[in-house]
Amino acid sequence: MPTNFVQELRWRGLVHDIMPETENFLKENPTKGYIGFDPTSDSLHIGSLVQIIILMHFQNAGHSPIVLVGGATGMIGDPSGKSDERNLLDQESLNKNCNGIQKQLEQFLNFDNSFTNTALLVNNYDWMKGYSLIDFSRDIGKHVTVNYMMAKESVKKRLSSEAKVGMSFTEFTYQLLQGYDFLHLYKTQNCRIQLGGSDQWGNITTGTELIRRKEGGKAYAMTCPLIKKADGTKFGKTEEGNIWLDKKRTSPYKFYQFWLNTSDEDALSYVKIFTFLNEDEVNEKIKEHEIAPHLRLLQKIIANETTILVHGIEELKRAEEASQILFGKATGEALQKLDTTTFLELFEGVPQAEINRSLITNGLNIVSALSGDIGFLNSNGEARRALKESSISVNKSKVNQDFIITKEHLIGNQYILLQRGKKNYFILKIAN
Repeated sequence: MPTNFVQELRWRGLVHDIMPETENFLKENPTKGYIGFDPTSDSLHIGSLVQIIILMHFQNAGHSPIVLVGGATGMIGDPSGKSDERNLLDQESLNKNCNGIQKQLEQFLNFDNSFTNTALLVNNYDWMKGYSLIDFSRDIGKHVTVNYMMAKESVKKRLSSEAKVGMSFTEFTYQLLQGYDFLHLYKTQNCRIQLGGSDQWGNITTGTELIRRKEGGKAYAMTCPLIKKADGTKFGKTEEGNIWLDKKRTSPYKFYQFWLNTSDEDALSYVKIFTFLNEDEVNEKIKEHEIAPHLRLLQKIIANETTILVHGIEELKRAEEASQILFGKATGEALQKLDTTTFLELFEGVPQAEINRSLITNGLNIVSALSGDIGFLNSNGEARRALKESSISVNKSKVNQDFIITKEHLIGNQYILLQRGKKNYFILKIAN
């Protein structure tokens, strides 16, 4: 018998709208449910992580999750929550995006066929590619009235006098296509519930209505709230853009730091949403955090749990080591283990100077490395004084006037980190 999936999501703050009888149905029936993912990129971002975690809870509760990648609907663009029309993607871009998303989703759910409630991954392009407009209009379109479609919030907003642009017929049909996805999965997979963000409620209920009108069947719907930050800014966004799940787009270090920098107010909700700690554990950790908020216990828990979930334990260890370097608690050995991407992110904004590789190959005296044309310190005299004061470090290790920099000191075979005192940094970049 499955555990209470709805109750689990409710205490975590992940229930926004729910169709009547949904909770009782799920309590009594192990079933199949799906969430659709829009292939607008070849990687998902942390906004999508909420939906992924909901599917993980769904599977943990004894149900069978279906992941739908919108290869067909991605050609149209979902108007929900949008003030203007999306650019349409070509088939090659869509295929690339769908493949990338599929690979990511497979790391979070159990797709093993020997597993009782195995997950299933589908692409709606597979059943839409051969469907002609005439057949779709006759088979599906006649079951949903224009009045019903016009009443949806996503449509009304775009047709209001305040909207920047109107809505094309292409976008208007989106809810009918998504509704057909639900109908198709209901008929072929006995899928009984669709889940999603609160902005999808209109599209989801079009599916339940289509199932009722065309098949005389009963289907269910549930949405979660859209995650927002307490200060009103968009969740998952930084000045540089989205926080992606693909480490080529957002490094594990930056991913880890994003969660570590969460505000106390946001951490109170994020620890429920983005970790799998149970209710008692979460309440205990919140109490500990409130006693000593300066220790940022909740932020560390969230950063650890999410980084392990997305990138694994080894990447978490590397991110933690990198953070220790930044706060002066790590050795030069740890610094030299960094890859160049993390190193440059760690010391973003630090001034740099480029020198020829031959200088390092032959050995570069520390005084020359600190002064002259390089520009870290003003003169050889200032460099020598700083060295006598024991205030100069190379790659986080204190050095004296006799120190020689060689290729063995290179970080990522390309960088040397110079430091005066605690916070004054300078990077030597070795030209290739």
